[in-house]
Amino acid sequence: MNRWLPLALVLGLSSLVGCAVPSSAPSGQLPVSKSHPRYAPPPGAQSHWDAGLGVYVVAGARDLYYRERTYYRWSNGWSWATHPQGPWQPTDSSGVPPGLYRHYPH
Repeated sequence: MNRWLPLALVLGLSSLVGCAVPSSAPSGQLPVSKSHPRYAPPPGAQSHWDAGLGVYVVAGARDLYYRERTYYRWSNGWSWATHPQGPWQPTDSSGVPPGLYRHYPH
């Protein structure tokens, strides 16, 4: 192996520190993407990642969200399930991601 390769890699990576990629979202709005680098999307469902809510928004379903193998549903109160068809368990704000909880009136 070339003895200078590790040094070249370190120098190359250090030049990337502090770089920022400009956002195309209007000021004050977070961009919406199809997926999140940490959280996997819901299996078998169309969805998009909403960075402001901190969850995937499940397409074709009203007030249905997903994050970390859990579905969240708003229907005059919060409930959660491991499958989109339920069974649904009621929960309070402590059982819902904070951005999602703040999105609905209390």
